[in-house]
Amino acid sequence: MKDYEKREIEALPERYRTVGAWTYFGWTIAFSIPVIGFILLIITACGALGGSNVNVRSFARSYFCVSIIVFVVLLILIFTGAIYAIVGPQS
Repeated sequence: MKDYEKREIEALPERYRTVGAWTYFGWTIAFSIPVIGFILLIITACGALGGSNVNVRSFARSYFCVSIIVFVVLLILIFTGAIYAIVGPQS
């Protein structure tokens, strides 16, 4: 990274500074903890945690959306499997 790029990043407010890959990795590990991670995810997505950094908040929101999508897909698979178990094969 060039000197002028470093100066430009340092001039940004803390809220808009970039975060490193290890930060994202750490947040992913934290969000993966079963119950506490989900609570942490909601708090971070609302902007109350993570130093109110815009990048961390956006990451938490995207992680939350993916979690909801996975939950809905699992519900659909469980429901269709339950219907198949009740009705049975139609042959």
